[in-house]
Amino acid sequence: MSTTGRIVRLTEFDRAAVQFFLDGEKCSALAGDTVLTAILASGHALRNSEFGPEPRAGFCLMGACQDCWLWQETGPRLRACSTPVTEGMRLRTTTPENWP
Repeated sequence: MSTTGRIVRLTEFDRAAVQFFLDGEKCSALAGDTVLTAILASGHALRNSEFGPEPRAGFCLMGACQDCWLWQETGPRLRACSTPVTEGMRLRTTTPENWP
């Protein structure tokens, strides 16, 4: 069991592995994880605060607070706490104008 993430998976290790990319880095999750769970379990912050240097990890975890928006490399934003992670998903933690 990995204990390196911001959250730690305690059960359900028998689900299929899913690969996704966060800011160009390959990451792993389990099928059925939300994007937020996948990111936090892989040891990353969700994004940096727009009001300071602090890393953000989501807030309400139920789709009400607007704190977990991320960008897909294909364009539209998504709410990380309520979107299932999918194989090959390519996500960015910054706005498109800040992409390399």
